[in-house]
Parts: sequence; structure tokens; C-alpha cells
Amino acid sequence: MKRVTMSTIGEKAGVSKNTVSLALRNDPQIPEATRQRIKQIADELGYQRNPTVAHLMAELRSGSNTGLKASLALLNANQDKQAFSRHPTIPTYVEGCQRRAKLMGYSLDNFWLHDPDLDGRRLNQILKARGIRGVVIVGLMHSNRLPEAFNEIWENYPCVVTGVRTRKPALSFACTDHHIIALRAFENALARGYQRPGLVLDQKIDQLVEGRFTAGYQIGQTALPPQQRLIPFNRVVEAKENLSLFQEWFTGEKPDVIFTLYNQVYDWMEALGYSIPEQVGLIQLEHRAAAPQWAGMNQHNDVCGEAAIDMVISMIHSGESGVPPYPRATLISGSWVDGKTVRSLVINR
Repeated sequence: MKRVTMSTIGEKAGVSKNTVSLALRNDPQIPEATRQRIKQIADELGYQRNPTVAHLMAELRSGSNTGLKASLALLNANQDKQAFSRHPTIPTYVEGCQRRAKLMGYSLDNFWLHDPDLDGRRLNQILKARGIRGVVIVGLMHSNRLPEAFNEIWENYPCVVTGVRTRKPALSFACTDHHIIALRAFENALARGYQRPGLVLDQKIDQLVEGRFTAGYQIGQTALPPQQRLIPFNRVVEAKENLSLFQEWFTGEKPDVIFTLYNQVYDWMEALGYSIPEQVGLIQLEHRAAAPQWAGMNQHNDVCGEAAIDMVISMIHSGESGVPPYPRATLISGSWVDGKTVRSLVINR
């Protein structure tokens, strides 16, 4: 089979080899539409970068003589060992990581941080034996702190987290812009004529993202008069066992549209006798293909996974490792997805 090169891609795309190279590295010199078109052609042709060349340049810059390898570790930080395949959202991050790693010429080895037979010393031995050069951490859903037992990993490898920002240790990360997700959802609700948007979000989830969902929601509320600014409902876990808690909030705040991360809110509204969207609108802050009828925000978690791979490869090429003194952040903007859970857009004439 003939090897696909940048020149091959350039010929099909009608651009130079240099333009292809810049586009595949997400260089802003190339317009976004052109970058996406070139990447799509590269995917269709089955293009893979030669990681040896990239590593060689890194080794030359650093003066190191270590062996050249092309493997990354993908660490499942979720309590569920099977989260990469059966969690509602984590597989999308993994899909992005896998897609980007393949394009860049890297393989991925998966590990579970909660494996009772695994600790930092043992994992470090495995990573060295397999020639793994960098680490991407996926799946944190209950805490933004990583197990201290793996400090040896964070201190010795380029590490990037995708999905959330970690505190201990504070690593570089790639995730959706939760603040903008909530704010754009609010703006879309106002554009559809809603006047009393409410937020249903479990407190632990908002704490996990350091209040950025609530912050975006509160900024959105500044467009409304004070009497239309509602108090968020954050007792979601309790309400799953006792619906009256949610009912009390809904009756008191009287929202005409609700932002949430939980498809179960649809069932709650029907159980309380409300029709969607005729009486109340619903907006999902993390739109999923499994519930296409919902309107909401696509967080593009697969793109977050891609960005994490790009970040860790960049760190490898720059010879970076250890907990950074100034962690970097890559924030991915969301996009609105229309659906049947909200009223139609209000068109001003």
C-alpha cells in the first residue's frame, strides 16, 4: 500500500505541502475552514504522522540520547473500571484521544488508576518498560484531586488532564469552557422568549468545575430584572429519592425553562404534570447523541480529548515533565443544538 504523505494530501486539497503541515498542527495562520477540510481529507486517506521524525527533532533540541518510542498512557481516573466504554460521557473524550493519537502516529495504552494492584511505583515500572512518553488522564467525575499514590507519575512524565481542572496536583488540562456553555445556553433561552431560566445542577458537579457553570448562569441573569433571577436547585442526588424537594423549588421559583445536566429532569416534569416544551422548556448543558430530542449545548468532549493529546505531545517534544509551576489550559467552546424540548426561536420583525 502506498504511504500517504503530506504531499498526497496537498494534491487532493489543492494546497501546498507546507499548508498541510501547518493545518495538521492547528496553526492559526491557516483559516479554520481550511484546516478542517485538510484534516478531513487526511482522515479519509488514512494519513498518520511519523512520530519518529517528531521525536528526533525533540531529541536533537534537548541533546538527549534516549530511545525513540511512540506510545502514550491513557489513565482512567473514574471509579468504574469500564468507564471508557459504558459511562454516559467519558467514552466521547476517549474517542477524541484515540482519533488524535492515531493521526499523530501514537499508540495508546489504557490503565485504571483504581486498580488495587497498581500504584505509582508499579505503574512507573510499566510505563518505562513499554517506552511510554506521556500521560493523559480521563474520567474524573467526583473529585479534582488525583490519588497521592501516583505522585511518582505526575513528577516524572508529561501529564495532561482532560475534562476538568485538577487541584492536587495542578496539571495542565483541556476541557470544555463550562462558563461559556452556561452563558450561551442562557442567551439561547432568552432568544426564544424565556424570561425565568432556572438551573438544576448538583452541588458536587458544580464544585468539580469550580463553580463555572453557576458563574456563567449568574452572568446570564444580569440581562434580567432582579425579580426574574432565580436561585439554582442543587439537591439533585436527594431529589432522585425524594421528588418533593425538586417540586418545592419549582413551585417557589417558577422557572419557564430549566438548564440541567440530567435527562431525568424530563421525567420529573412529566411526573409533576407539566408538558415539554409547551409549559416548561428544558436545555441540556451536555447534549448527547443518546437523547437527540433535547435542545442544548454540545460540549465537544471529543475535541477536548484531541486537545489533550496535542498538549501532551507538545510537552514531549519540548522536553517537559513534572508538575508545572504554571499549568496551561485549553478551553473548548460549545455549540448550540436545537431540539424539541424548547420553543421555537423568536424572530423579531
